[in-house]
Amino acid sequence: MSISKETMLEMYKRMDQARKFEEKVCYFFSKKMIHGTTHLSIGQEASGVAAVMALEEGDLVSMTHRGHALSIGMGIDLNKMMAELMGKVTGYCKGKGGSMHIADIESGNLGSNGVVGGGLTLAPGAALTQKYKKTGKIVLCSFGDGASNEGAFHEGVNLSSVWKLPVIFYCENNLYGMSTAQSKVMNVENVADRASSYGIQSFIVDGYDAVAVYETVQKAAEICRNGEGPVIVEAKTYRWSGHSKSDKNVYRTEDEIDLWKEKDGLKKLRDKILELGYATEEELQALETQVDKDIEDAVEFAKNSPEPSLDTLEEDVYAD
Repeated sequence: MSISKETMLEMYKRMDQARKFEEKVCYFFSKKMIHGTTHLSIGQEASGVAAVMALEEGDLVSMTHRGHALSIGMGIDLNKMMAELMGKVTGYCKGKGGSMHIADIESGNLGSNGVVGGGLTLAPGAALTQKYKKTGKIVLCSFGDGASNEGAFHEGVNLSSVWKLPVIFYCENNLYGMSTAQSKVMNVENVADRASSYGIQSFIVDGYDAVAVYETVQKAAEICRNGEGPVIVEAKTYRWSGHSKSDKNVYRTEDEIDLWKEKDGLKKLRDKILELGYATEEELQALETQVDKDIEDAVEFAKNSPEPSLDTLEEDVYAD
C-alpha cells in the first residue's frame, strides 16, 4: 500500500469536511439562506478527495458542477468557499460565482464548470502548456458519465492522445446523467472501455474505496509524467442525493439508494484506519469534532462577511 498513515488521516479529515460541508449547504438551501442552485456530491467523497490528494503540488485540476469534494480534497479554504456560496465578497469569486464556479488558480484549482463536459477541452489546453513549458506537471480532468457522451469528450481525449498530453481524464461515474441511467444511453459497460479506440491506457476503480482511488490515480499520474500520453480513470461511485437541489429523485428507488449508503466510502476509510492502528476511536472522534468546528467557523465567517457592493457589478466581467 503506497499511502502513508499521515496521508490517510488527512484524507479522512478532508472527506469528513466534504460530507459535513455539503450537509450544511443542503440545510441552508432548504432554509433559503443560499440562492441559486447546487449539485451535491454526498456519497462521492472517496472518489473526489482521494483522487486529487494523489497528485503532486503544482499539478492542475479541472472540475465539474459537482466539485465541492474535489475542491476540499485540494485543501481549499473552507471559509472562502462557504462565503462564495453565500454570495459574499470574501468568497473565492467575490460572491459572483457560487457553487458551480469555485476556482483558485494559485493552488491549481482551474475551477468548477457549469457546462457539462466543459473541462474536457480546457484540461488538454492546460496540459499542452505543461508539455511546452516542460514543467513536469500534469492535469486531472474530472467529469461525469453523462459528459462522456458529449462531443467534447471525444475531441479532448482524441487530441490529447495524438499529442501525448499529460492529462488524466477522471470519470466519476455515479451511474446517472441527471435522471438518465448510464445503461440507457451507452452500449458499453464502462466509460474506460473507450480508451482503446484512442490507443491510451485506462483503469477502473471502486470509487467508494479511497485507498484504491488514491493508488490508481498515482499509477495514472506516473504514466502521464513519463510522457506516455493521457490516461482514462473511471471511478465507479454514486451520489446519494439528486442531480441538483431541485431533483426529487423519482427515477431511483429508496432501496437502491440505501444499498449504496451501506457501502459508505467515508465509513470504509474510517474502518480501515482503525484496522491498521493508525488512530484510536477516541482520536478519530476528536478529529471529527474538529471538523465540526471547521464547518461552523466557515459558516460564521461567511455570515459576518460583507455583501458585494452595487458599484462592483460590472467588475470581473472582462479581462483587464
